[in-house]
Amino acid sequence: MDIAFHIGANCTDEDRLLRSVTKNLPNLAGRGTRVPNPARYRRLLRETIQHLRGGSPEPDTRDVLIDAILDHGETTERLVLGNPAFICTPARICEAGCFHELAGFKARSLAALFPEDRIEMFLGIRNPASFLPTCWEQARGRGFDEFMAGLDPRTILWSDVVLRLRQAAPEARLTVWCDEDSALIWPELVRALAGLDDDAPVEGGLDLVDEIMRPEGAARLRDYLASHPPANAAQQRRVVSAFLDKYARAEAVETEIDLPGWDTALLADLTAIYEADLQRIAAMEGVRFLAA
Repeated sequence: MDIAFHIGANCTDEDRLLRSVTKNLPNLAGRGTRVPNPARYRRLLRETIQHLRGGSPEPDTRDVLIDAILDHGETTERLVLGNPAFICTPARICEAGCFHELAGFKARSLAALFPEDRIEMFLGIRNPASFLPTCWEQARGRGFDEFMAGLDPRTILWSDVVLRLRQAAPEARLTVWCDEDSALIWPELVRALAGLDDDAPVEGGLDLVDEIMRPEGAARLRDYLASHPPANAAQQRRVVSAFLDKYARAEAVETEIDLPGWDTALLADLTAIYEADLQRIAAMEGVRFLAA
């Protein structure tokens, strides 16, 4: 079967994308796609991987896991899973002085658990200028220097993480996008994770827009889209972008960063490094990069 796994990253869309996909369950069920409750597999997969410690699973491990994840007698052609902390918890993203050190290990372990299946991994990434402070806020009382584990933020590259994922699971298809673009490409993300065609109608395509836009703007956007159906995804992105420019809530789209030594020059450097890094990721073999 196809196993589509939204592996993170932390502090991006969290479980929002998975919730949007579940809004399409009636349609997906008819296509042989299942989106099980995360409570059925997150702890199970985490503990199984921890128990193996990089070793090879028993031959029947895959079937045991599938039986536990699906209802008795249920079959599927595509299994959609998600865990925003799968490759790492927020507090450990810089552990051992390496950005997302566990990414390769987790990807390799996932592929080993399901050797008979076609694995797809989905990864939303975020500008380190806001990603690092937001993850640190979830580190529960640790000092920022301790959290960074000696890493210079200018050396942090998502392309390094993507490369480790590709090397660890070269047969797995990897889809990457920027969290900053998510509201504009949300319908495309829902289709991609659900395994739907590019032009398939979906429910929940404006879920993220609803969260970051003032209610009157969201209502007007829906009215506009109903009376002026976009001809394609690019046209819808332009429409949504125009409405966000006018109606987005500032507190929902702006991150205030207040860290010692993190001045405007550093933030500009980190943003420039991130934008250049995106071009490297988009050019990587075996990576589908979804951009606005």
